[in-house]
Amino acid sequence: MKVALVCDWLTNVGGAEKVLLKIHQMYPKAPIYTSKYDPKGISWFDDADIRTGWLQKFPTGMRRILGPFRQRYFSRLDLSEYDLIISITGAEAKSVKSGRKLHERGVKNVKNPKGIHISFCHVPTQYYWQMYDDYIKNPGFGVLNPFVRFFFRLMVKPLRKADLKAAQNPDYYVTISNYAKEQIKKYYGRESVIVNPPVDVKTFKRSNGGKPVENFYIVTARQVNWKRLDLAVKACMMTQRKLVVIGEGPEHKKLVKLAAGSGLVEFLPVMEKAELVKYLEKAKGYLFPSLEPFGIAPVEALAAGCPVIAYAEGGSLDYIHDKKNGILFKEQTAKSLAEAILKFEKMKFNRERVAKTAVKYDEKRFDKELKDFIKKCEKKNAKNDKK
Repeated sequence: MKVALVCDWLTNVGGAEKVLLKIHQMYPKAPIYTSKYDPKGISWFDDADIRTGWLQKFPTGMRRILGPFRQRYFSRLDLSEYDLIISITGAEAKSVKSGRKLHERGVKNVKNPKGIHISFCHVPTQYYWQMYDDYIKNPGFGVLNPFVRFFFRLMVKPLRKADLKAAQNPDYYVTISNYAKEQIKKYYGRESVIVNPPVDVKTFKRSNGGKPVENFYIVTARQVNWKRLDLAVKACMMTQRKLVVIGEGPEHKKLVKLAAGSGLVEFLPVMEKAELVKYLEKAKGYLFPSLEPFGIAPVEALAAGCPVIAYAEGGSLDYIHDKKNGILFKEQTAKSLAEAILKFEKMKFNRERVAKTAVKYDEKRFDKELKDFIKKCEKKNAKNDKK
């Protein structure tokens, strides 16, 4: 097959990029179309054929305000020559059209009228839909927030309309969790099949006996406002518990300021997986205060035998089994997380059993499930073409 991969942008390391990397390894010759590529921010795709367009000229820092332009860019990409297009997206990359979709809409001289587009959609565009209220509270532009709020409120209705229209372009949807499946149905009216993201369970696998558990909690995540790492910092300060924060991002300075020089909170930069495993094995527990469609990092923690304290919304409900491999807290507040930490400390977790709950999310399973889904889509199209 002639395959093309499409993603929203390639500027930093995150869960979506981990999924793209795995699919790139499945189809190493497939070009990757994207709106913006910054090899300084992510070095995983040095061997790939990365193709960008006119949006590449814009600074990386402008990414968050270029949504309408990305939608226009992707919707006008001519990928009709490909047998299979896979968009890995949580924003605008789903706007691309397959040759099949163009043919169905009456476009003449389509290069490959039987080509299909499968969207690996992590979640509907969050700043238009399910996280709109959170985005309005804190758009993340500092002193420019009032202006961003004003114009975004004016524009959100036509932006939602355009996003919903773009969501009809994929021929098939695959997604990462029950939460994401529900959101895609709710906002886009589309059905989807769940293929949980690939987790490098082998690397994070707990060593024999593990490390002695030490008296600190841990969180590893890209430091952006919607991940609510501030709740982890506040909760540990409220309970006088030690916290290790590993990662970087635009919210880093705010988090450091929030810790106010407290000896309870230690900030460490992004580190290699082998070093990260050592911290996860020693940590008392992993804090996951985010509302996310899945969350690869907490599953990595589970693989290392580290139980997770997670917010009881989103993808965490798929893999956190309350009181077995962690606990869930109901309100996305520092107080609720602090109460969960105190509750957590009254429990005992078998860390070997905790590690086993992550095995089902390994990378080989991902490869098989995604390839099986693609084959089903191809067979369905072949059958329909014969009618």
